[in-house]
Amino acid sequence: MPPRLILNADDFGLTCGINRAIAELHALGALTSATLMANGPAFDDAVAIAHAHPTLGVGCHIVLTDGIPVSPPHTIPTLLGPDGKSFRTSLPAFLIAVLRGKISEADIAREAQAQIARLQQHGIAITHIDTHKHTHILPRVARPLLAAAEHAGIPAIRNPFEQPWSLALGKSSLLRRLQLRIIHHLRPRFLALPQIRNGRVITTDGTLGISATGHLNTTTLSATLDAMPDGLWELVCHPGYNDRDLDAITTRLRSTREIELAALTAAFAGTSKQSTHPSRLQLINYRDLQNAAT
Repeated sequence: MPPRLILNADDFGLTCGINRAIAELHALGALTSATLMANGPAFDDAVAIAHAHPTLGVGCHIVLTDGIPVSPPHTIPTLLGPDGKSFRTSLPAFLIAVLRGKISEADIAREAQAQIARLQQHGIAITHIDTHKHTHILPRVARPLLAAAEHAGIPAIRNPFEQPWSLALGKSSLLRRLQLRIIHHLRPRFLALPQIRNGRVITTDGTLGISATGHLNTTTLSATLDAMPDGLWELVCHPGYNDRDLDAITTRLRSTREIELAALTAAFAGTSKQSTHPSRLQLINYRDLQNAAT
């Protein structure tokens, strides 16, 4: 069997320009999946695109940092920043708070359930969950998210750990590569969580492109695809248009979104889902993964 690859775009619902890029890539056969932000400013536009493209797998991109929660703020106090209304804006501050036991797993589960419910109420059949900025690398975050996914009947979750062979191709800074290698030591604890260990919530062999975030150009993408071994993988990407709507968003990914859009188009345009790419990659989404497991 050739390597199987899920092409997933994060940040669906963040801006209309990002939504448009996702729709265009999927129509070209260059994207199989996207994860939708329940609190995204362009949520309604993303929902309309999802319904117009039923072959696009749509997951829930659970947000625990940046932006406004879906739950009433008073019900999730440990997730909030200093203003008491919005999430923490700093990823390190969030991770430190989790490690110090300052964030309640019950609050994480409550907000995750609210975000999942918002997608389902809009008719989205959620294929999987992942998290904004990969916060579920920590077991104290992954544990309540898995419980929320299982409760909602969501069959899969992103494996947020990148393999060493892929890390070497990501063109990220030395500090970033060291951080990701340290984080990789948490992978056994993630795989040992009961829902994953028992197969009640399924996952992949790993996620590619995390180290390449902000550097995923044609060269990096080609090298990653050429080096991909047998197995089941997810490539995480952040395509979009660098427009006025994006100017209003706090994000470090701006011009790079159009670079990723061009790279994905060049690599995959004209390759339909369930077909085999010239490099022998079989393109699937998380819905196909669920069907194969049943």
